[in-house]
Amino acid sequence: MWGLVSLMDHTPGQRQFANLEAFKRYFIGKGRTTEAEFAGFVAPLIEQAERYSDGNRRAIARLAAERGITLAAHDDATPEHVAESVALGTRIAEFPTTVVAAKVAAAHGQQIVMGAPNIVRGGSQSGNVAATELLGLGLLHILSSDYVPSSPLQAVFQLAADGTLGLTDGAKLVSGNPARAVGIKDRGEIAAGLRADLVRVRPHDLPATDDHPHGQRVPVVRAVYRQGARVS
Repeated sequence: MWGLVSLMDHTPGQRQFANLEAFKRYFIGKGRTTEAEFAGFVAPLIEQAERYSDGNRRAIARLAAERGITLAAHDDATPEHVAESVALGTRIAEFPTTVVAAKVAAAHGQQIVMGAPNIVRGGSQSGNVAATELLGLGLLHILSSDYVPSSPLQAVFQLAADGTLGLTDGAKLVSGNPARAVGIKDRGEIAAGLRADLVRVRPHDLPATDDHPHGQRVPVVRAVYRQGARVS
């Protein structure tokens, strides 16, 4: 049995939004509030966070530990955040928002996850640390889809096109490494005795952009195999 629980706190003043001004810009930009209404919008959220965040975080971590479920920490921004996550038993650092948080997480043996769209678009949409920066520092182990299912495969090919990472090492970020991080042992690489879950693709090249001066490389899926049998 395997599973994954992620501890997330998107309340103002916490993790991704440790900077309250960043929270303000984000939600005004999303049309959720206005400059004039912001104080009234944010006050109850801060109150709820102070009342519930810490207790819920610890309760969820305890339940995950009791059930042997892998625990991830989401959006840690400071060494103190990472220390708290380590104390709760987390093994995965999802989207650390700063280089310093990523360094501390790696020092504690946590596997670091970033979003593949961060690679494809050339940076974080929230203004946090770029995935390629962490990769260059040896602080990136896993890429997730982060709401864009096609992005992990596209990120692997884009990293190769950029000359950042070869296809074999890139594929580990979206296959073998995440499988090992959550305790899945029967898949994640092409090897005898493992599941033959495969995707056959053809690369399609697009013009260069400012973020990708060597051109964009988009994988076009030609076939999908599940346990060795073609399903698409």
